[in-house]
Amino acid sequence: MVMWPEAGRLINAITLDPEQAVGLLDELARQLLLATAAVMTAVAGADLLFQKLQHHRKLRMSRQELRDEFKQSEGDPMVKARQRQLRNERSRKRIMAAVPTADVVLTNPTHFAMALKYEIGAMPAPKVVAKGAVRIAAKIREVAKEAGVPIVENPPLARALHDAVELDGFVPEQHFHAVAEVIGYVMRLKGKLPARRPHPPGAPEFAARG
Repeated sequence: MVMWPEAGRLINAITLDPEQAVGLLDELARQLLLATAAVMTAVAGADLLFQKLQHHRKLRMSRQELRDEFKQSEGDPMVKARQRQLRNERSRKRIMAAVPTADVVLTNPTHFAMALKYEIGAMPAPKVVAKGAVRIAAKIREVAKEAGVPIVENPPLARALHDAVELDGFVPEQHFHAVAEVIGYVMRLKGKLPARRPHPPGAPEFAARG
């Protein structure tokens, strides 16, 4: 493209003397060199811009890959939330299924509910088969009423057990006396125990009152 306008001068160069011909070729060579340099500079600039764009695109992809990898390693938040919801639902169903098997439900009366079960000779202490606060506590009371499980209001004891005992855990020794009074009272109402008898010397507190 650079040499095309000079085609006529190149053809006429054969009529020039050697000195003039060398001067013409030198001039045309300089034009060709400058044009080549300009084209290479433009190409290099375009390539540099392209490489920068590619680099930024790769960085964005890398950040997205990191986020995807994090989701894969840590779990998608929506999936984890759904899993927690399913676990909570299964836990609530298990709790509600255990309430009818309890011997008594201790309440706060509205904030906490603790369902206790005790089998004489088979358990070292009463076992918490269901526990909950607020809405779950209300549901526990509802299920207990439907199942005919006695509900006893004892706010200090219900709160203490709720804080001290996990689900499926046994009542700790420091609460034996208070819980024994409740369990014994309920069992005597049901006819599972005879009237209160003397405490045998040396017998464990809960076993004696059981």
